[in-house]
Amino acid sequence: MTTSTSDPRDEIRRRAAGLGFEVCRFTGLDAPWPATARLQAFLEAGRQGDMDWMAATADRRAHPRSLWPDARSAVVLGLNYGPEADPLEGLALRDRGLISVYARGEDYHDVIKGRLKQLGGWLASRTGAGLKVFVDTAPLMEKPLAHQAGLGWQGKHTNLVSRDFGSWLFLGVILTEAVLTPDAPETDHCGQCRACLDACPTAAFPAPYQLDARRCVSYLTIEHKGPVDPELRPGLGNRIYGCDDCLAVCPWNKFAQAGREQRLAARDDLAAPPLAELAALDDAAFRARFARSPVKRTGRDRFLRNVLYAIGNSRDPDLVPAARARLEDASPLVRGAAVWALGRLLPLPETLELARSHADAETDPTVLAEWAAVQST
Repeated sequence: MTTSTSDPRDEIRRRAAGLGFEVCRFTGLDAPWPATARLQAFLEAGRQGDMDWMAATADRRAHPRSLWPDARSAVVLGLNYGPEADPLEGLALRDRGLISVYARGEDYHDVIKGRLKQLGGWLASRTGAGLKVFVDTAPLMEKPLAHQAGLGWQGKHTNLVSRDFGSWLFLGVILTEAVLTPDAPETDHCGQCRACLDACPTAAFPAPYQLDARRCVSYLTIEHKGPVDPELRPGLGNRIYGCDDCLAVCPWNKFAQAGREQRLAARDDLAAPPLAELAALDDAAFRARFARSPVKRTGRDRFLRNVLYAIGNSRDPDLVPAARARLEDASPLVRGAAVWALGRLLPLPETLELARSHADAETDPTVLAEWAAVQST
């Protein structure tokens, strides 16, 4: 990069730190890539659920050079988003919804990509080499790259674990044509611990280091498009967007306090918003409330589905009016979730009375199935 004999990575790290990244490490792209076999096994088992894009992009996702053949090195960066308090405390607030820690502030995709572009622009000007930046929206497996670069290891919950920041790191990657000296990869430090596996409310880990997304609360509340399997709905609790359970119980989180001044700011109104208030959102109000938040990407109907499942799980009769109001919603997904919620909140005679007054006018088969289910209980 220069005629100096100093390690050019030192200046890259300084620049990265100035942009708010707590960790910046490097890896080449010639090492064995076992992540390819793990991805193939995941897809062959159908564990991606509705995420058809994972299978459609499997060839490009198989290796960083499959995505960009000219890449020679990766700069892998981490940004700490460790919460101020234990996010699992919110599970006890049954009349409120719990939003995953990562989604309580500005959309991290936008924040990190902007910083990566600044760093990448400087790096390209110094090296003259082409580069591309990534923040988990492209078919690039960042977690294996982070392991190779030494940021951490993929724990038994399949997320990255860092000895310095626990399970709370956002990742960003710069692939470059430049050849940079790689850092040593990290080793696995999970040992005999299985806290993350035992914490999962829907038993989404068929084995350590394996995830079945079809049972994962994050997948079900964010990616899954239709009604959630009734068997899994109670496990959602009051989690209305994502899930922090397997991350929050990781013992390595005790080190995540370091660098706290760099973490992304959370919005107070997204920590544990009232379920009744959220259930009343129309599309315009939803978009306004979650502007610049990752939550907006689910869309209003899918989000209200989650809110209504949380209302049903609350067992709080004071939330009956909020659920009843959604029986007339334009979205069948929302109406069906309202039916399920009321079936959990109301005595059977009242539920049957509602069925008599609403089911006859219903035409959507998924909502009719919900009415049939509550009448058969």
